[in-house]
Formats: sequence, C-alpha cells, structure tokens
Amino acid sequence: MMQIESIQDLLNTSLQYELYGNLVFQLNKDFRLANIDFDVESSILPEDLKLQLHETVYQLIQNNFAEYLNLLYIIDVPEQQIKMLDGSDTLKLSEQVAFLILKREWQKVWFKHQYK
Repeated sequence: MMQIESIQDLLNTSLQYELYGNLVFQLNKDFRLANIDFDVESSILPEDLKLQLHETVYQLIQNNFAEYLNLLYIIDVPEQQIKMLDGSDTLKLSEQVAFLILKREWQKVWFKHQYK
C-alpha cells in the first residue's frame, strides 16, 4: 500500500483506483454504526466530502465528545495517532482527525479490494 500524506492524496488515489464510491460507502456504513447523522451520496465530489467530513468531526468534538470517541472506536482509528495530535486548535484538530478517519477507511476499502 502506498504512502498517503494528505486528504487530497487519499481522495486522488481512491479516484485513480476507481474505489472512491467504495470509500464513501464505507464511511456511511461506519457512521451509521456509530449512530451519527452523516449520510452522503456516492456521487459527492471529493472536495465536498472532505468539507462535510471535516465539519461533522468538528461538530462532534465541540458538541458531543462521547459520540466522537465512539466513532473513532468503531472506525478503528489508532489511539496512538490520535494522542500524537495537538488539541490546542479544535479546527486544525478536526481536520487532522478527518484525515485519520479517511485513511483508516481507505485501508479497509483497499484491503477488501485487494483480497476479495
């Protein structure tokens, strides 16, 4: 699996491998499992997905921290990676967490595709 450094890299890679729809599906599925209202169309533009995910994570951190933690658990974002983030700026933190969420979801999609 290739090294992905940013949300844009990840989204471009998912488009390149024609797995973007699978990524959106996996995101929707895990957010539903966490009982969080985040349901985007598979046809959503990558830039809109990025913004909507960032906004949702920001709102969860600000207003419903327990649901935020539950979401991270369900998606299986590594706790060590979360602990390494600087939490002094919530807006920046939510962007970094959105990247970690997408990165983990991409791993799930990539492995399912590779080993089906």
